[in-house]
Amino acid sequence: MTSPDAPIEIVSYDPVWPTRFEEEAALLRRQLAPWLVGPIEHIGSTAVPGLAAKPVIDIMAGVQALETSRPAIAAATELGYRYWPYQADVEHWFCKPSPAFRTHHLHLIPVGTPQWLRPIAFRNYLRAHAQVAHEYAALKQRLAQEHRLDRERYTDAKRPFIDRITEIALVWGHSSGRTASG
Repeated sequence: MTSPDAPIEIVSYDPVWPTRFEEEAALLRRQLAPWLVGPIEHIGSTAVPGLAAKPVIDIMAGVQALETSRPAIAAATELGYRYWPYQADVEHWFCKPSPAFRTHHLHLIPVGTPQWLRPIAFRNYLRAHAQVAHEYAALKQRLAQEHRLDRERYTDAKRPFIDRITEIALVWGHSSGRTASG
């Protein structure tokens, strides 16, 4: 399944991003309450102070299971989210307001799964290690130029860096006693 995607644009960190997350999370808490069993987390680059990013707020909300949270798909669409069956075996994925112009991504993911733990570990590690965040920003800038109109290739090209840092972050987080909220 393909969609008309917005071009990839990396911008300087915007200090309003955490506020935009909090505002959206409040709406989601009310709308998705019947299916939430975990926190709503700000993930991705907009969740790391000082990190350049695509200006799209990435939100991850914890559900019990994909099957039991399927009705949340309709509930999220009432808030303007567009469901897309991207990685449908591990999450319910949405963008808002459209694939061509994105302000938010929403990931409904079962709490405790690797798909839940890994983005939090990566985010927390970047927050605590400015040099690694700087390396990631440089990589994203380069890849955004190379794959400006191909989000899949851009995402795939970032994967080795993300996987390497996430493995380090999981060990670091476990040894330092870091929690989900960092």
